[in-house]
Amino acid sequence: MHPARIAELLEPFLSPTPAPCQSEVLNPCPSESGQRPGEETAVLSSSQLQSISTYIDILLRWNARVNLTAIRDPEDIVTRHFGESLFAARHLFPVPPSVSSVSSVVKAFDSLADLGSGAGFPGLPIKLWAPHVSLTLIESNHKKAAFLREVTRALTLTNVNIQNARAETLTTTFDVVTLRAVERFEAILPAAAALLAPAGRLALLISTPQQAQARSTLPHLVWSHPVPIPHSRSRILLLANRPDQAAEAEPNI
Repeated sequence: MHPARIAELLEPFLSPTPAPCQSEVLNPCPSESGQRPGEETAVLSSSQLQSISTYIDILLRWNARVNLTAIRDPEDIVTRHFGESLFAARHLFPVPPSVSSVSSVVKAFDSLADLGSGAGFPGLPIKLWAPHVSLTLIESNHKKAAFLREVTRALTLTNVNIQNARAETLTTTFDVVTLRAVERFEAILPAAAALLAPAGRLALLISTPQQAQARSTLPHLVWSHPVPIPHSRSRILLLANRPDQAAEAEPNI
């Protein structure tokens, strides 16, 4: 697909969106118009757009023999997979890509695990958006893990670790854990929470009815208000923070 068309399709997902006021440094309070201070529509670089085009070509080729996604139309792949993933990326790492490598703000979260990565969403698009992130893709299916390795090589991405394993077997913790379109949603939530470092952030790309299930399954997390995903009737981005137990245990002076 031509990069210019990709940019056009992704524009709604990279535009400023109203968001609830939160205390985290990575999600400052929006202005009265709903736009965060100084925030403008993000523009992906030509190399990022070309990487997405290459990614789509590889995905379509593999999808003919490995069931990676039920979505076959390239434009739908852009909006439903890349659009949603980059929407999450912008909320997790709101500093524009052009300055992310030198900003101290984005360094607050620098290790990310994408649980049940499948075709690589949202993990790989987040990596394209925020190259500084140390990314771990967790995928137990051998064929899907092989696909992730090919995409990673083709896009010449560095600092990407592909774990062909079940999340429950991992002992490493991460600053951010993402979860999208996984089977056994309720059962996998505790495994996702177990991967969070102290004060780590969980990012769920889910449907609205799944929100109550997430909150009730992980009541110890501090949940934010859901953020509606553009061009969707029921899809939301739901963020939660693991309380910093060390900070909680520190006595007041």
